[in-house]
Amino acid sequence: MIRSLLLNFVVASILGFSPLDAQSLPVREHTLKNGMKVLLVERHDEPTIACGWVAKVGSVNERPGITGLAHIFEHMMFKGTKSIGTKDAARDMEINDMQDKIQAEIRAEMSLLREKQRRGEIKNMMDPSVRTPRLQELLDEFDKLVKEQRELIVKDELWKIYQTAGATNLNASTSSDRTFYIIQIPSNKLELWALMESDRLINPVFREFYSERSVILEERRQTLESRPDGLIDEAFDAMVWMASPYQWEVIGWPSDITHMTRESANEFFATYYAPNNITAILVGDFKSDAAIALMEKYFERIPANPKGVPEITTEEPRQPAQQRMIAKAETQPNINITFKTVPSVHKDAPALTALASILTGAPTSRFAGGAARPSGRLGKALVLEQKLATLTATYAYGRKYEGTFIVYATPVPDQSPDALEPVIFGEIQKIARDGVTDQELTRAKNAALMVFYMQQENNQGLRNTLAAAEAAGTYKDFLEIPNKLQAVTKEDVQRVAQEYLVEERSNVLLTTRPGAPSPSQPQEVN
Repeated sequence: MIRSLLLNFVVASILGFSPLDAQSLPVREHTLKNGMKVLLVERHDEPTIACGWVAKVGSVNERPGITGLAHIFEHMMFKGTKSIGTKDAARDMEINDMQDKIQAEIRAEMSLLREKQRRGEIKNMMDPSVRTPRLQELLDEFDKLVKEQRELIVKDELWKIYQTAGATNLNASTSSDRTFYIIQIPSNKLELWALMESDRLINPVFREFYSERSVILEERRQTLESRPDGLIDEAFDAMVWMASPYQWEVIGWPSDITHMTRESANEFFATYYAPNNITAILVGDFKSDAAIALMEKYFERIPANPKGVPEITTEEPRQPAQQRMIAKAETQPNINITFKTVPSVHKDAPALTALASILTGAPTSRFAGGAARPSGRLGKALVLEQKLATLTATYAYGRKYEGTFIVYATPVPDQSPDALEPVIFGEIQKIARDGVTDQELTRAKNAALMVFYMQQENNQGLRNTLAAAEAAGTYKDFLEIPNKLQAVTKEDVQRVAQEYLVEERSNVLLTTRPGAPSPSQPQEVN
């Protein structure tokens, strides 16, 4: 079906008219009495349903001291509920309460060590050798409770119930703007999904909360710290954002992860996991009226949060000067130039998407990543003509509150990444000064529209795309992409290049190998 849509689009583009008016995605929207939104797309090609629900909360909703808290629910929500995941629910709850009390005493002891560290009396408060006798006693008591609770746990019971029913791909993910819980189920198991997921929301337990912090610290080590450029990228993001909470990684700072409390998690959950901050998405083989009746039966049990969620009011100030970072790591040398732009729903986002594609020939947007393709201006200049680079890529990445435009390139062997910098800025300045061609703009639009259609090709892809759109705005923002892209003009592309891709407000990361000469100062481009 989608392949034919793509063919129709190409033919229509050649003929000079858009097929978009003839194509519409049949999304049905329904809102429950507690404010929970439900999006339904019926597709009866196969007897499965791609289910998911997105909580509109991510690392952007955190603050210093609780970074990583949004991500921990990605772990906690699989621990079960009051009735799922334990052999003795009553004792399990008692152990949770006892752990909370001991952890409060542990935090008091850790505060004493933190003060000693601040005064220089100890070097590292986390060093076991500096623990007080009382702290060690509390840690031993806590370990006993952890072991007892593990004896009561029915491991992965939630997943086993689903698996027995024929479900697949149970998973979750956290980003800066949303947390998303997904699964694919047989079409006759929708009521089971509604029962299980509403139970996870109305009866959360967060068992093994404190021991799970160690699991997350290990995840951070494996996914971030063990990468040669992981900590460099983290530091660069922290440099790019002066005020915005996008400045920290989704997984959080290690010190915040170490000191998370179940009390703060309960408060965070009550605020952001209320139904009036959640959208459920069903794509597949079901009847909408019957599905809505099930959603009302199970999910309307969950009370709304009458206060709603706190509004993000911190705005990133205008960057007063270029910021630069020079790093050395055992990785492929590269250059990353990041400009701050606009949110994904901003009127200038489509023009920035087109600009990214024109620069490197890749259909890049918040819904698709960049790629090396020397058909764009940077690829031609750096890869084909001057032979300074092996790869170029651009990313027009809009999030809910802010956006970035990233230009990335890797130099050829024995070439320093700073040699690419004047060429990159030169190509950007050419567009800002002279604009782009009709052919370039048409290619950019076609590439982006092809991505739009490909995202609808299977149920899972459409579910995920609708969730991303809901997290940043509404699903209607996604449906409006074709018309907004078609409306982009050459003047729009030139204007956004002039307004956002300003060298004096750029952020430049130059990464070379250890022992390589330090990059030179940038040369002025005329």
